[in-house]
Amino acid sequence: MMRVARLYDYGDIRIENEPIPEIGPEDALVKMAVCGICTSDTLPWYVRRKAPIVLGHEPAGTIVDVGSDISGFSPGDRVFVHHHAPCMHCRLCRRGHFSMCPTWKASALDPGGLAEFVRVPGLNLSTDTLKLPATLSLEDGAFVEPTACAVQALKRRARMKPGDRVLIIGMGIMGQILALVARHYGASPVIAADKVPYRLSKARELGADTGVDVTRETLAESVAAVTGGDLADVVVVGPGTLAAMEAGFSAVGVGGTVLLFTPAEPGGSLAVDTYDLYSRDITLTTSYSCGPPDTLEALDIVGLGVVNAKKLVTHRFPLEETAAGFQTVADAGESIKTLIVIDETQA
Repeated sequence: MMRVARLYDYGDIRIENEPIPEIGPEDALVKMAVCGICTSDTLPWYVRRKAPIVLGHEPAGTIVDVGSDISGFSPGDRVFVHHHAPCMHCRLCRRGHFSMCPTWKASALDPGGLAEFVRVPGLNLSTDTLKLPATLSLEDGAFVEPTACAVQALKRRARMKPGDRVLIIGMGIMGQILALVARHYGASPVIAADKVPYRLSKARELGADTGVDVTRETLAESVAAVTGGDLADVVVVGPGTLAAMEAGFSAVGVGGTVLLFTPAEPGGSLAVDTYDLYSRDITLTTSYSCGPPDTLEALDIVGLGVVNAKKLVTHRFPLEETAAGFQTVADAGESIKTLIVIDETQA
């Protein structure tokens, strides 16, 4: 038997026992070490659409068993495992829309990252499971997936270029990672915006050029002051609120891009001046998750130390205290990254 953290409703996470998954000839069994908590999994409307479920899609652990048909992976390999895997052959995959692939949407880890053991299906194993180099800890491995989401957002969706003026709205964990990756890609300046002083301070500590406290400053005016009146070339809106999205539009410059990183609750409508989009040549785009090319690049970025556990982890909880970990993320206070440590002997 093994322990899992299963969510039944927002605020209702229970530690339960269930059998260790049995693997097939093309599968692998991973003993989980750590799993990050994604901010999206603390959105009430979002998790209620999934419940009941064993959450956790930022996992890292060690392979303890492989199926008879497996080559390339062995017990003892330390790995990051993506929770979804695309087919790599359909029209959507060929166009780079991996998270829209029907196979990607249907795939999953068994039962989820917040478990002592996880069965990795053959497709996930062959398509988007990465061995971690000896120089990286398993905690670092838990940053591959969120870093890959930043790679897709900035490089493939916003098409950021070196020298772009980048504004990140919302400096929780994904805002911090987006700012670090933007700097890595040559953004200048990197402007961080939030309403929590701790998070703005952390962003400046990690290399953001300036921070904007949106409770005390007007975002567009502050960005204009930093950019000589030109506003931002790329605006990444982290919070999934219409107010944050509208603020993002106010701060984007001519020829710029506004990227919506987090969805708003279904049914909402964003008022956009279509003439403004046209006359100022503004691009509106979104970014959902990531694909195999992004996780490969993310592993390199984590390996370079641009993003890692030492910089970003502020809270750790054992599996038994998963609910407290989720509450810490949901409170959005003086925290950046929260990890669930499932097996401290590995982590």
